[in-house]
Amino acid sequence: MKDRLEYILFSLFSYLFKFTGLNIARRFASVLAVIFFYLVPIRKRTVLENLNIAFPSLPQSEKNKIAFNSYLSFAISIVEILYLPWMKEDEIRSAVEITNLELITEKNNLGNGVILLSAHFGNWEYIAASASLQLKKKFFIIVKNQRNRLVNEWMNKMRTRWLNEVVTLGVSVRNIYSVLKNNGIAAMVADQRGPEEGLKLEFFGKKTSVYTGPAVLSLKTGAPIIFGVPIRQKDFSYKAELVELDQSNLPAEFDDKVKVLSERMIRYLEKIISENPEQWLWMHRRWKH
Repeated sequence: MKDRLEYILFSLFSYLFKFTGLNIARRFASVLAVIFFYLVPIRKRTVLENLNIAFPSLPQSEKNKIAFNSYLSFAISIVEILYLPWMKEDEIRSAVEITNLELITEKNNLGNGVILLSAHFGNWEYIAASASLQLKKKFFIIVKNQRNRLVNEWMNKMRTRWLNEVVTLGVSVRNIYSVLKNNGIAAMVADQRGPEEGLKLEFFGKKTSVYTGPAVLSLKTGAPIIFGVPIRQKDFSYKAELVELDQSNLPAEFDDKVKVLSERMIRYLEKIISENPEQWLWMHRRWKH
């Protein structure tokens, strides 16, 4: 019953935004940010704890400002996602201005598949749909099932509305491996906390578990890792630069290779987050273990 009620509310807002249009819907995001930061502070303590770890020398007033703006950024993303059913193909295609887009085609032509990495940053749902339409290539989106089955089905319907397909994380790693071995393009976000027993690396100066899946897949298949993180601009457009992760001068042992490659991923994420910290999703307990 709870899932159904959540889904009904979810759908009602989506239909409401159909009539208001996206620009007015984005203004509603400010209301959501105020509600969930000040009135019903969901995960506010976690956000501030994370910011204290990442930016210990920043004045508290600055951390509070980043915290509120991260709620606003997330609210804008939610509103934009709810509007997806009403977006035209050319609108989503042009939603993200992507620098170095030809890098995907160049690497895909080598025949080992491509791993596209993004982060919970800006609007991470936009970039996969936009880039695939610009390239006219299908991406296989690696996703983790959400708690609410109905919302999860709605999200996957949106992700596959144009060219892309969904591969569920956790069902079978072999499915992802198969995508790459067949020279497919696998797109995923890998910036959240890894398993407790997994590899731990320093992230903003404090050790935390990391996902090594992208590094392992890359090393086993020969697929390059390309980062593409959408950064929201003041006019609500998005820009992203595609950057290939450096895989030169890796150690001889496989486990050491995984560690070094994962380390390079973490360092790149730190750089992106530090430049626009308000656009990252700080609500996740990134340093839980």
